[in-house]
Amino acid sequence: MTRARATAIGFIAVLLWALLALLTVKSAPTPPLLLNAICFTIGGILGLIWTSATGGLAQLRDVSWKVYAFGTLGLFGYHALYFSALRLAPAAEAGLIAYLWPLLIVLFSGLLPGESLRAGHLVGALLGFAGAALIITGGGGAGFQTEHLPGYALALLCALTWSGYSVFSRKLGTAPTSSVAVFCLATAVLSTGLHLAIEDTVWPQDTIGWMATIGLGLGPVGLAFYVWDIGVKRGDIQMLGTMSYAAPLLSTLILVAVGIAAPTWMLVLAALLITGGAAMAARASMKSA
Repeated sequence: MTRARATAIGFIAVLLWALLALLTVKSAPTPPLLLNAICFTIGGILGLIWTSATGGLAQLRDVSWKVYAFGTLGLFGYHALYFSALRLAPAAEAGLIAYLWPLLIVLFSGLLPGESLRAGHLVGALLGFAGAALIITGGGGAGFQTEHLPGYALALLCALTWSGYSVFSRKLGTAPTSSVAVFCLATAVLSTGLHLAIEDTVWPQDTIGWMATIGLGLGPVGLAFYVWDIGVKRGDIQMLGTMSYAAPLLSTLILVAVGIAAPTWMLVLAALLITGGAAMAARASMKSA
């Protein structure tokens, strides 16, 4: 598989994550950790079916427990920290800090063998972050307040967890992508335990709720992690990091299209920033190729 093809496959995850907000809204009032447990169960079973159909089940026995621990901590840790951050701090500010992960991926990728961090990658990622900031905060927000510092700290840990997981997955290049199925199932088990400890159980209420929940498990909280694994292991990780800022933009455009959000001038400016950042990163990658 070529580097460009692997990058394109990894970008499918970004497109799927763009559906996350819409499907999450439609799955209400199911609480986050229960939703997490259901979706990761679907995603894990989906992966096992694919692995079985391709004759790869035997490979799973050869994967080190350290790899399984690493992957599970990455998937579960990110979501647990994200949900906890939004409980302890305003959603806009906490979400903005959590969305430092694409920028951190670009920065951390410079530590990988065979990768070089160019100025275009960094400037592109910063432009993308500025665009995402406009979308997440709506151009305003209440500002960062000291009483919410625990939530902000968890959001930063969230960003560090996902960027670290994504970058250091390159170190696990020999681990098959099918191992993500085990990560998903283990995350589902841990999410179930945390749900029972701190949440009330509320199942999806109607057909639309169940369809949205199943859709999450098949796409943004299922297939997305498999194609992301291919992208970060075999593709241009710096390009993927910068292109990841397309997710909040596309997500907002989808919400506008279905009438949940209103179009604004900030959305246009964010689109220009994110597109410009991606173009700059692409140019930098072409120069370093």
